[in-house]
Amino acid sequence: MDGRIIHPAGIRFAAHYGAFYLAFGAFLPYLPVWLEGRGLSPELIGIALAGSMIGRTLLAPLGASWMDGASRRRDAIVGFAWAGLAGFLLMAPFRDAAILTILAALGGALFSGQIPLMDAFAAWSSRKEGFAFGPQRAVGSAMFIVGNLGAGASIGHFGGEAALVWMTGGAALTVAVVHFLPVGTRLKPPGGHEPLPWRLLLSRPFMLALGASALIQSSHAFYYAFSALSWKASGIPTHMVGALWATGVLVEIVFLAVSGRFVSRISPAQLMLIASGSALIRWTLTALSPPLFVLFGLQAMHALTFAAAYLAFLRFVGDHAPDRLQASTQAANSALSGGLALAVMSALSGVLYDRFEGLGFAFMALPAVLGGVCAFLLLRQRTP
Repeated sequence: MDGRIIHPAGIRFAAHYGAFYLAFGAFLPYLPVWLEGRGLSPELIGIALAGSMIGRTLLAPLGASWMDGASRRRDAIVGFAWAGLAGFLLMAPFRDAAILTILAALGGALFSGQIPLMDAFAAWSSRKEGFAFGPQRAVGSAMFIVGNLGAGASIGHFGGEAALVWMTGGAALTVAVVHFLPVGTRLKPPGGHEPLPWRLLLSRPFMLALGASALIQSSHAFYYAFSALSWKASGIPTHMVGALWATGVLVEIVFLAVSGRFVSRISPAQLMLIASGSALIRWTLTALSPPLFVLFGLQAMHALTFAAAYLAFLRFVGDHAPDRLQASTQAANSALSGGLALAVMSALSGVLYDRFEGLGFAFMALPAVLGGVCAFLLLRQRTP
């Protein structure tokens, strides 16, 4: 693996990640703005967003089963890309609150359900074709910023309806480029024998890896949900809050772009231990309301707390899961880390912020440490 992005297959994946996250950068922060403009109450907006998260948790494993069982891995991503675009288009003509709540949940679930499939396919192809996975994913993070800023500027100029236009345009671009991904032909093993996915996922090494990933990633819940409110309440100007968030994404991009040069020398369990220790430091110090320049330094740790754990699980799956189960194992991680665990910790974060305000960051050290325990046990475990 040479670590370069200048590789025919790598360029195709970079284009697909870029198109998807251009739309996702508008979808994630601005779908509520569009729904509010269509007259939905905060309660219904919350239901729509929760439905999207739950739907993604349910649909991703189905998509993974499709990908793992198909002779062409690309087909599942193509199907989800078209379905996501259709979901956004269906939302456009309606103004009835109940219908929009259902369609927003469905459209968001279909579009975001591509994420674990994209990661599994790109990581598999990077090993087969000899290019680094990190730089391709870094393109997605960069385009997320472009989508975030571009959609925000469009909404400021044209109003909330611009959010759906941006989301739909990005989804259409995703459909256009997804057909240029490698086909990803899958060959069945000799004799046709293939292991059962749940038997592998319930093995001790995979349970430890899933636990470490879910716990470390869910420790970001308070940051995702309440950092902006907490920092504004402590007197930090809104534009500096945006700069703090941008810093986290930028260091993530740099880390992913250069990760191919050194991450391969570190085991997945060691990467998760690094992520766990970094999260412990980050959330504990952030809870102390440090000076702004210290906060920027802590935000730079996002490369370790998020990106290192993210790459660690992908590496673990690549090293220990058969080709037949690459998508299924990644979908299980997405359902747990980005679905159930994050949802539970997000709900808890609301209670913590209500009672402790910014000190709630400190409680996120607990899942981070528990994730580190799982990583330590994984490090001592002999994997299959």
